[in-house]
Amino acid sequence: MTKWVYAFGDGAADGDAKMRNLLGGKGANLAEMSNLGLPVPPGFTCTTEVCTYYYANGQTYPSDLKAQLDAAVERMGRLMDSKLGDPARPLLVSVRSGARVSMPGMMDTVLNLGLTPETVEGVIKLTGNPRFAWDSYRRFVQMYSNVVLGLEHADFEEILEQAKEAKGVELDTELDANDLKTITMKFKELVNKKLGKPFPDNVQDQLWGGIGAVFGSWMCTRAQTYRRLNKIPGDWGTAVNVQAMVFGNRGDTSATGVAFTRDPGTGENYLYGEFLINAQGEDVVAGIRTPQPITKLVRERQGGKKPSMEEAMPQMYKELKAIGDKLEQHFKEVQDVEFTIQEGKLWMLQCRAGKRTAKAALKIAIDLVNEGLIDKKTAVQRVDPSALDQLLHPTLDPKAAKTKFATGLAASPGAAIGEVTFTADEAEKMANEGHDVILVRTETSPEDIHGMHAAKGIVTARGGMTSHAAVVARGMGRPCVAGAGSIRIDADKGLMSVGDNVVKRGDVITIDGSAGVVYKGRVTMQQPELTGDFNTLMQWADEIRKLKVYTNADTPTDARTARSFGAQGIGLCRTEHMFFEGDRIVSVRQMILADTVEEREKALAKLLPMQRGDFEEIFRVMDGLPVIIRLLDPPLHEFLPHKDEEYEAVAKQAGVSAQKLKAKSVLLHEMNPMLGHRGCRLGITYPEITAMQARAILEAAINIEAEGKKVEAEIMIPVVAWKQELDFAAEVINKVAEQVKKERGKLPHFKIGTMIELPRAALRAGDLAQTAQFFSFGTNDLTQTTCGISRDDAGPFLTEYQVKGLLVRDPFVSIDRDGVGELIAIAAERGRKTRPDLDVGICGEHGGDPNSIELCHAVGLNYVSCSPFRVPVARLAAAQAALKKFERDV
Repeated sequence: MTKWVYAFGDGAADGDAKMRNLLGGKGANLAEMSNLGLPVPPGFTCTTEVCTYYYANGQTYPSDLKAQLDAAVERMGRLMDSKLGDPARPLLVSVRSGARVSMPGMMDTVLNLGLTPETVEGVIKLTGNPRFAWDSYRRFVQMYSNVVLGLEHADFEEILEQAKEAKGVELDTELDANDLKTITMKFKELVNKKLGKPFPDNVQDQLWGGIGAVFGSWMCTRAQTYRRLNKIPGDWGTAVNVQAMVFGNRGDTSATGVAFTRDPGTGENYLYGEFLINAQGEDVVAGIRTPQPITKLVRERQGGKKPSMEEAMPQMYKELKAIGDKLEQHFKEVQDVEFTIQEGKLWMLQCRAGKRTAKAALKIAIDLVNEGLIDKKTAVQRVDPSALDQLLHPTLDPKAAKTKFATGLAASPGAAIGEVTFTADEAEKMANEGHDVILVRTETSPEDIHGMHAAKGIVTARGGMTSHAAVVARGMGRPCVAGAGSIRIDADKGLMSVGDNVVKRGDVITIDGSAGVVYKGRVTMQQPELTGDFNTLMQWADEIRKLKVYTNADTPTDARTARSFGAQGIGLCRTEHMFFEGDRIVSVRQMILADTVEEREKALAKLLPMQRGDFEEIFRVMDGLPVIIRLLDPPLHEFLPHKDEEYEAVAKQAGVSAQKLKAKSVLLHEMNPMLGHRGCRLGITYPEITAMQARAILEAAINIEAEGKKVEAEIMIPVVAWKQELDFAAEVINKVAEQVKKERGKLPHFKIGTMIELPRAALRAGDLAQTAQFFSFGTNDLTQTTCGISRDDAGPFLTEYQVKGLLVRDPFVSIDRDGVGELIAIAAERGRKTRPDLDVGICGEHGGDPNSIELCHAVGLNYVSCSPFRVPVARLAAAQAALKKFERDV
């Protein structure tokens, strides 16, 4: 017989903390606290398997569940010397959710279940406190009607507000027993009116209604959204915890509260939380009354007048502190606890690992090591790598007032404030005049790079997490909200709108790239602080990880930033971004418009010293660390104008007619440029481009070596499908190398490798490794070409895939392990079979994603490369990947 129900309380439990998959986090911890002998009100847990059965069988229960549940209810009553539905000694219970991971506020709860017209009289006789009894009853009717019966909470609040207004009072606590009795009766009348049937007074109906509501809330919209955002599988299900009620609203010797064993904002070691005297738990979190701090220290810091729990209830505070210390020692982790004090007795209702800020997580992890509770490896696993973004970028003050304008994707973390601009030129001009600007575009292109660099932040109406705007913004460390599809942009009129809500050019907005939100006006920000704890944890991570961490950097500034964060090399230097700086674009366009090789070489000769200077600066900054330089990748049409009004100005600048420029633009236009004339294909058609870039790299390396610095140059050929393409490019590079050696009398050490971004290249990696000395997986394009999905158009429907449970993760955010991941594993294995010392890494945006880094470690790659501000994230994620067993997604 399957065991569906697990009891806890009275110093014993059927389960323990290791059974969280079956009992849920709350049920497992209630069992563990019971086993520790802590004062836990007795109860039982209906397992997550009941939830799974419930949805797999038309929202019905296992046939043997009722008998197990009845026995558990009887045990609970016996321990509490009461019975569910007994008019003389009524048992009241709470019904709460409890998934295996915390989903705070996402699912439903019912308190005070078991109250009826008969049992409320029994509570009055037992307690001698009619106000408490009727207060509990009106709370139950209101909560049950909303959660189980589906009525609007506001309808009941209206009745409550009318009663307070009629009596001339402001607070619920100023209503007496008769007032509350009248309100309860009106609540029940409302239920009858709305549903056409009376409020249930049968306690068994109440109990099964409550259990069904909690299981039902597993699939409510907010819970599904939370699971999608936090990558929680829908088939895990929730447990239901039924527990004997204890009451914090039985007078001035009763209270309720929530506490953390350390400050979750700073990590300081003191009890942090809030409590209310003569209240129930919902009052603390609902904002009905203003809670008081747990400790005197916090009250003094806040300038509060009302006494803290430490001052008002010193003995209860002492007991709570002792229990908190015991739980921390036992779980070796900061705990978030809920408690109730009933007439001078402390009861523990819940404990779980406390959620905390990144700053607090760092301090707590380091402190717990210093206190001997955990070791360094455990500390490294305690900090969420993605949360480090909080430390590396400005963030919005959570207490600040905000007016939301639009939402999109959290494409690049951090917060920024600035005046709205709609063109890159305008952004650059205003920034040069001393303005802070936010660049707002329908979508960005490489031509916008100067405006993106000038802007404090970027907003796009289209595009995804790996769109041009997102990738470039992350590389620059600029906050970015991408794919804000509700925004309508009219750049000509200088405005953007969401419905009737309009923002004009020059208006100030605030963007939160960590949350994907655009706000109107200025929102107060908090600046990042890197503490000694950050450096300590990074050092521990570096001792553990096997993967090297490189950066994607196109400028000396990017390179310096990345090195300051611990980058061990550059895994991707995109040369095309350099072509848009200053007057270079003129020479690039002259090269594109050239009709002969001689004309093209003449234009390229102008670019050569510029490229050489770029590489010299980057080599100088990296000082002997590997620098992987990708040769020109995008199709040539991206360097030409796209609008009619731009042709005249650009033609004049390039020294050609507008007609010729337009004709060339038409000639270069492609139906599907992502799979068109780009990468190595450009170098085959125009080998002089490859030759110029190779010469610039090699000459720069010689010049920097002459300064006494080391250079490790690696030349990467993009978009290779056939070995013949790679061989062609390698031959061009090697011929240039021979020429440079003759001219300069020496040659720097360099490698030639390829970017694996096509399925054919991955499958034929053994052939490619005959020529390539290293592989770098361009996982953005490899995902596009493997899955047949355009990353810029995938946002809307991939979100729908996640909502409907078809995908757990967006494959452009985390590598598709079973498809793209399999190709990476195949290519690495086949490449190393040909060349055992082959260096293999990834340089797509996945290089900063912890889940993808875990895959890279598992398949034995040498390095990951990510944007500069993701380097610490990657360092920590690589260490965690080395510490935990890799499991493929199902």
